[in-house]
Amino acid sequence: MKICVTATAGDLNAQVDPRFGRCQYFVFVDSDTMEFVEAMPNEAIAAPGGAGIQAAQTVVNKGVDALISGNIGPNAFQVLSTAGVKIATGAYGTVKEAIEMYKNGRLSETGVSTVTAHAGMGAGIGAGGGMGMGMGGGRGGGRGRGMGMGRGMGLGMQQPMPPQLQPQPQAQAPQAPIAPRTKEEEIEQLSGMADRLAKDLEEVKKRIEELKRR
Repeated sequence: MKICVTATAGDLNAQVDPRFGRCQYFVFVDSDTMEFVEAMPNEAIAAPGGAGIQAAQTVVNKGVDALISGNIGPNAFQVLSTAGVKIATGAYGTVKEAIEMYKNGRLSETGVSTVTAHAGMGAGIGAGGGMGMGMGGGRGGGRGRGMGMGRGMGLGMQQPMPPQLQPQPQAQAPQAPIAPRTKEEEIEQLSGMADRLAKDLEEVKKRIEELKRR
């Protein structure tokens, strides 16, 4: 049986990646001989949307009989199940260990998706304010988790988001719970932001003076 396992690297000793659509690698193994067949990077990992469908189509095109992962979204589940691919979720450990668990019946096949759509993207919000002129370099960045991106034109300055508005990541199993951020950590983070904003402001002032002297 040809099995595909989502992994963090391209070999049998790599850890299982609990995400499917945005996993780092697909590792293909002959479960009868435990022979490594091939590994390939997941090209859908950076897709702005539809990563689960793209990843599922890649797996289907490889002619696998079963997929092992941590979680599976509804879109990917639909593509895989329609193609007759068996789906086992809740995997952890190394690729080799996950396959052994599946062969020993310790990983059950699922008949439904285990997470909502877009769960693997995490949560990220970028805020970039464009105040720069001319050749200024833009700065902006999501302070959330996941793939958030912020872009500011010119010498943009990121505004910190209030803690109550910061997005929380979707829960994924199996993963250790994320400890709440302490007051000291938040103070340190906000202090760093204040320093960066002060530097940005200095750059803006310098640019204004340069333009005035022209």
